[in-house]
Amino acid sequence: MNIELLQTILGWCAILNIAILLWWFLFIVFARDWVYRMHSRWFTLSQEQFNTIHYAGIALFKILVLIFNVMPYLVLRFLI
Repeated sequence: MNIELLQTILGWCAILNIAILLWWFLFIVFARDWVYRMHSRWFTLSQEQFNTIHYAGIALFKILVLIFNVMPYLVLRFLI
């Protein structure tokens, strides 16, 4: 595996993960009640717990995408 291939893979992974993150965010913003109803069927959650879990999940996912996809991509981009 050469650096160009790794850079391409990291770039596409970053785009895919950012799209998933955006999709998750938009679902919580525009369809929060529906998502809450779906989750409350399976788990006993209050509105506050639901909001906290999703806010923390989105924040953690964003940080992990930045650390493991975007930063290595940018480092390889500036090395070449």
